[in-house]
Amino acid sequence: MKLHLTLAALFTALSFVSAEEKEVFNGKDLTGWEGNKDLWSVKDGAITGITPPDPADPKKGIIKHNTFLVWKGGTVGDFELTFQYRIEKGNSGVQYRSKELAPGEFGPIISGYQADFEAGDTYSGILYEERGRGILAKRGEKTVIKPAARTSPEGGKKAVVEVTGTVGESAAIQASIKKEDWNEYRIVAKGNHVQHFINGMQTVDVTDEDAANAPKEGLLALQIHQGPPMVVQFKNFKLVESK
Repeated sequence: MKLHLTLAALFTALSFVSAEEKEVFNGKDLTGWEGNKDLWSVKDGAITGITPPDPADPKKGIIKHNTFLVWKGGTVGDFELTFQYRIEKGNSGVQYRSKELAPGEFGPIISGYQADFEAGDTYSGILYEERGRGILAKRGEKTVIKPAARTSPEGGKKAVVEVTGTVGESAAIQASIKKEDWNEYRIVAKGNHVQHFINGMQTVDVTDEDAANAPKEGLLALQIHQGPPMVVQFKNFKLVESK
């Protein structure tokens, strides 16, 4: 069994070696990206998203729904993406294999897989499906997603999640994440198998067997979360798609 797993991991890694890296961010401006330019900009070589304070109540942000900066360079299916992020307050994430819904008041609204992270201590590293089936794996979990049968609060189907193992201790993963500083995130998606890593530590391992609802290809996007004022930054993207 160990040999089989090792060979499977090696095969997955080799499938990305010969693939060509695609430019996601030029490090200078938002060429190739689409979103609300009052909320998104480039500062110090990093894509920067903000939730501005509400003048009537500075403890609250002005945006009333999650909004996104969408990469217009194509779609992603099977791929490996590495990037660095830092966040001050709030919650954010990277959408992948996602789709754009009707535009919102504050910019694009996106549905699909999300590699989540936050300024808090609970959600960084999880797999969440925005405007879909909800949390598909909590941090540290290895899960299998079965066909969805229940309606979620967001209007979609709520996932039937089977926890089949662990990839690490949630507290240890959290302890490795640097507050308000740069961290490295890696996403690996191959078929119905998805893995997240932060600072070299695996955070989730998901096999999505809900074929009717599992996204197989779609958009790449960055999130600004509704709620209190926040700042999130992204840089050093490396996207390699498997052939």
